[in-house]
Amino acid sequence: MEFFHDSRQLDCRAPSGAVTPGTQITLRLYIKGFADQVTLRYWNGHENLLQMKDLGLGAYEATIKAPNKPQLMWYDFRALNERGHWVYYGNNQDRLGGVGAHYLDVPPSFQITVYDADFMPPAFLREGIMYQIFPDRFHRSKPPVSEREDRILHTEWDEAPYITADLRSGDNWSLDFFGGDLEGIRQKLPYLKELGITVLYLNPIFKARTNHRYDTGDYMTVDPMLGDEKDFMLLCKDAQEMGIRVLLDGVFSHTGEDSLYFNRYGNYPSIGAYQSKDSVYFPWYHFKNFPNEYASWWGIPTLPEINKTNASYRKFIMGEEGVARHWVKAGASGWRLDVADELPVPFLRELRQAVQAQDKDAILLGEVWEDASNKVAYGHMRSYVLGDTVDSVMNYPLREVLIRFLTHEIPAQQVVRQIRSLQENYPVPFFYSLMNLLGSHDRARVHNLLVKQDYGHLPLKQRRGKELSQALKDLAAKRFLQMLDIVIALPGIPSMFYGDEVGMEGAADPFCRGTYPWGHENKETLKKVKAAFSLRTSRPVLRRGYLDIAYEGEDTLVIYRYAKDGLDVFGQALSDAPYMLRITRDAQQI
Repeated sequence: MEFFHDSRQLDCRAPSGAVTPGTQITLRLYIKGFADQVTLRYWNGHENLLQMKDLGLGAYEATIKAPNKPQLMWYDFRALNERGHWVYYGNNQDRLGGVGAHYLDVPPSFQITVYDADFMPPAFLREGIMYQIFPDRFHRSKPPVSEREDRILHTEWDEAPYITADLRSGDNWSLDFFGGDLEGIRQKLPYLKELGITVLYLNPIFKARTNHRYDTGDYMTVDPMLGDEKDFMLLCKDAQEMGIRVLLDGVFSHTGEDSLYFNRYGNYPSIGAYQSKDSVYFPWYHFKNFPNEYASWWGIPTLPEINKTNASYRKFIMGEEGVARHWVKAGASGWRLDVADELPVPFLRELRQAVQAQDKDAILLGEVWEDASNKVAYGHMRSYVLGDTVDSVMNYPLREVLIRFLTHEIPAQQVVRQIRSLQENYPVPFFYSLMNLLGSHDRARVHNLLVKQDYGHLPLKQRRGKELSQALKDLAAKRFLQMLDIVIALPGIPSMFYGDEVGMEGAADPFCRGTYPWGHENKETLKKVKAAFSLRTSRPVLRRGYLDIAYEGEDTLVIYRYAKDGLDVFGQALSDAPYMLRITRDAQQI
């Protein structure tokens, strides 16, 4: 007995992809050989078994109705063979959908995403081009000054970052500063405008001890080394006049130990949770043995973990005068959410409501490293694509397969399979709003990764100042531009990590966070990046057109974008001509 079902073919599943509540879904299974009691098993909390109709010639069909509210549902098949044994058919072991596989027991199921029919992220996501800035390292308007004695201030902009380890955890203290500031970013807005940027995503800007500022010290105060709230408002105002929106980094799963709320070192005027059980902030944290044993993010003691169910904390973040609304009111167009999959779903829903109450076009963009439709976190499956939590996520799965493809780790077929899986599992509005990042502050520079030179085999201190050979620089630039061409051709918002457009290098944190090399840019790469962004901006079909993607052998990807009957995927008029990209990777095995 041979089964066949392809979750991405309309003659097997109609309609394909994610659907809205109440949709009628027709499923077909094709069987070669004797079969009896062909059954569809589908479930969304409750298992249902449905005898499939025999259409003749080995085709079996059943129609089911999607649930009346957004959620995930699942299905697979079973039948009795000629020996009276059950044979099962379901998703492949990689769970990426498409053509399934046979099993001798209950198989992994195919997924159907049921999402809110009213869900539609603001157009600026799918229409735009994003640029990510690590504020301390982009541009400074003046030499750095700080009243804190525990900070190292770089006088030379072109120095490499320092390493100073916390003996408690081994984590880098990140206490060296170059002095990049908000005014420095504002001064470079013309550069960003010329590059084609429409969305500016800033890593944390709030008062904190470290240069990365993920250890928030005061959510309501801009770090003095960056400026103040007036500087932020002016940056947003001038950016908006150039057609650029500003997103802030929301770090709501933990604070710093050196903060207004925890105040381990007494550097703030408050009574912090570390100082007294009577502190108003004490219920925000999880103490195991007060005061020195407490839950912290990934076991890093500088980052005490927040109790996200605490009512006073939720009000502080999401209340009418809370953090989320305050900074949107000050000019932000929304938030990128750090470790969004560590925030409870009810928290995300409430946060979304708060942000949209302040500005209906403000967005939430989540950091989720896997398929965001079925992320398993802390023993629970969570779906972030249903229309009730975030508008979109960082597309790490795409970034991963593109790097692996261009470095000859996987064939083109695997890239196609991953993209088609996301296309199948994500609602169209979500898929077309993905943050398609090339580089990241959390990984070695993409130019290094594209030639497999992240220096991970070296001790951390020995990675400082490492530089690629000219031959590897050239190869990295070639592969980077191919990666960019692919991202430009796909749905979602292309996102550039500052300096990648001019060939910046660096090992993982902190060396991926070097200073932008003003005056030492790779002008040729920059010119080609501008051309790619210009193409994206000038071709509506690249932003809203239908997508087909295929492979030719192991080395070539083919991407095709087009209108259907003069309409885009959202049913709006689209008169732009079709676009096709064929990318063949180089033959160098590095």
